[in-house]
Amino acid sequence: MADPSSYRPKPGQIPDSPGVYKFRDEHRRVIYVGKAKNLRQRVANYFQDLANLHPRTRTMVTTAASVEWTVVSTEVEALQLEYSWIKEFDPRFNVKYRDDKSYPYLAVTLNEEFPRVQVMRGAKKKGVRYFGPYGHAWAIRETVDLMLRVFPVRTCSAGVFKNAARTGRPCLLGYIGKCSAPCVGRVTPEEHRELAEDFCDFMAGRTGTYIRRLEKDMMQAAEEMEYERAARLRDDAEALKRAMEKSAVVLADATDADLIAVAEDELEAALQIFHVRGGRVRGQRGWVTDKVEAVDTSGLVEHALQQLYGEERGDAVPKEVLVPALPEDAEAVSQWLAERRGSQVSLRIPQRGDKKDLMVTVQRNAQQALGLHKTKRASDLTTRSRALEEIAEALGLDTAPLRIECYDISHLQGDDVVASMVVFEDGLARKSEYRRFQIKGFEGQDDVRSMHEVIGRRFKRYLQDKERTGEWEATPESAATAGPAPVPAATGPVPAPALTAVSPDDESEPREDDGRLKRFAYPPQLVVVDGGQPQVAAAKRALDELGIDDIAVCGLAKRLEEVWLPDDDDPVVLPRSSEGLYLLQRVRDEAHRFAITYQRAKRAKRIRSSPLDDVTGLGETRKQALVKHFGSVKKLRQATIDEICEVPGIGRRTAESVAAALAATAPAAPAVNTATGEIIEEDDGGSS
Repeated sequence: MADPSSYRPKPGQIPDSPGVYKFRDEHRRVIYVGKAKNLRQRVANYFQDLANLHPRTRTMVTTAASVEWTVVSTEVEALQLEYSWIKEFDPRFNVKYRDDKSYPYLAVTLNEEFPRVQVMRGAKKKGVRYFGPYGHAWAIRETVDLMLRVFPVRTCSAGVFKNAARTGRPCLLGYIGKCSAPCVGRVTPEEHRELAEDFCDFMAGRTGTYIRRLEKDMMQAAEEMEYERAARLRDDAEALKRAMEKSAVVLADATDADLIAVAEDELEAALQIFHVRGGRVRGQRGWVTDKVEAVDTSGLVEHALQQLYGEERGDAVPKEVLVPALPEDAEAVSQWLAERRGSQVSLRIPQRGDKKDLMVTVQRNAQQALGLHKTKRASDLTTRSRALEEIAEALGLDTAPLRIECYDISHLQGDDVVASMVVFEDGLARKSEYRRFQIKGFEGQDDVRSMHEVIGRRFKRYLQDKERTGEWEATPESAATAGPAPVPAATGPVPAPALTAVSPDDESEPREDDGRLKRFAYPPQLVVVDGGQPQVAAAKRALDELGIDDIAVCGLAKRLEEVWLPDDDDPVVLPRSSEGLYLLQRVRDEAHRFAITYQRAKRAKRIRSSPLDDVTGLGETRKQALVKHFGSVKKLRQATIDEICEVPGIGRRTAESVAAALAATAPAAPAVNTATGEIIEEDDGGSS
């Protein structure tokens, strides 16, 4: 590990102009490439106190052994040079997107004497016009089959073409009218190239011209009583329309645009691109990348733009590029795109209308792609085994933690405080073992105290189970806390005893169908809490108070993905590519999801509650009728029984029940503004 101060440039040595810089390791390999408006300011940021650097940046500067730079004239030149160097040196610490699969394109080989329409994959070739990418090759073939009626371009291979030219007989497509048969001279090279260019124009979105032309020729043929020709033109127009229908219309103004969306977490990012031409989605592709450098959404977008359009020219760069966040040097990137297209390119964030709605769809696809990538990664048995071994090694455990429990606290500004417990066994989620907790020991916001309460309640129940089965015996001194005696690890299921002194509304203990309470059957080998040192200390203290000393505890701090252990002042930093870190992160994220889902449901239920809910026999329809008649629950509370009876469907007995329920829930005293002495009027009209 190198000391960055050993290769730090001298003060004033770095120019303050735009440029591109390279970090090299001790073997002179380029490990990172970056650009800057001001080289002096940007490069100097890498040589500050290591504790202030992002962990990934810290790893990069301690791996490097030297830094060098190249001065350029403009920011656009810096962008171009950065892309060239990333492509040339393939630096390990730069974000590089790679296709999660090989997408097929519809290609027209305009670089040949007789252009050919075909399906192509892999690197793009010069002189070939590409359309797509498509999700499946069969989608391309269906589209081409429909369009060959109108644009009978050659689709055969070079061998078939030469054989037909040698024998003087075209292939089957030539006989059925789906190829103009240039191989046997039915059309000249110039006429065939014109057909290929018309095919490209139609695929590029200029569809209306050809359909209108076919319909005009059809009407003219019908007027001249050439009915067979008119029918053929009608079928050609219908074929083009069906080809268009295979691409859904998403933008009504025939827009040419690429929409880019990013879904990311601390370790990985997924990118989705929709290619819209003529208002229709002509292609879609997706990338997944490891976040090997400290980069935010705008940085991910900039890297994506470089790799998307770095090799493109002309119409391959659309008029509009819609992104979720603008790059840091948005003006320079826009100018760079404009140079590649040859005309102005709009780079912006959609704010409203159809484009914003479509961006939501692209974002949803990106989220699904990231989730699918994680699912595939998690489902691999070898990967899960390696992840558990890495966790055991990093935390100093004797064995791999086959059962991991993770806890998270959720609330909204101190209200509706809840907690979640999720369980992973052998690296996979076991949702039947999930539990939810309401914080009952106190009110208000205190995540540390909440974590202590939840861990204590969970393992106190576990000790009660062990005591009832005779696997553990409580001492008299420990009766109040379920005992301090060490608890042996469970080796199998325990018969479910009937727990006593448990509140029936405790949501951490769902009931079986026969009324028996479920129990926490097994102890985990590892308890993970969402948080840093304070939460870890609280969890460990709760276990110590119960006399449990054979369960490991750690915390995962979300900001830097650091793993904290009890009584350690410094965190354990797992490598970015560690499968163990990935598994811990997935466990933590699942606990957070489960907790916040419960908290939102609890809050929504509280907001929707009304004093009228307690009136027996009063349904939703009559509750709404009461509130609508009086205007609010406050005014309903002030009404007499006779006035309540005036509401259609409300009898006297029901009116008396309503009045009694509202009287029981009436506020004890009006709220007063202590600054002015004014009485604050109650308005609970929306509480029902």
